[in-house]
Amino acid sequence: MPLSRAEIVTPSGERLINRLCKHWAHKLEIEHNEQEAKITFANGTCLMHVEADRLIVSLETLEEEHLDQLEGVVESHLMRMAKDEPLEIVWEN
Repeated sequence: MPLSRAEIVTPSGERLINRLCKHWAHKLEIEHNEQEAKITFANGTCLMHVEADRLIVSLETLEEEHLDQLEGVVESHLMRMAKDEPLEIVWEN
């Protein structure tokens, strides 16, 4: 099962999780609290976890081609939700 992970240095992890979950809640299955989130897409799952100074994002899909697509969707939405805060997102798989 293809997996990808990113550790994003940010003091705003809780805010990012909250904003993303509110944004996607109308069309995706969402489970979240202030520290963690699980977002279920048609082609995979995104898990997010807040640590002291970072947001850990893990993606899991059934097919490799979906992993690249999901990375792009999650990354673009994180950037949008961060607004003026620059995020460096490097996916490792």
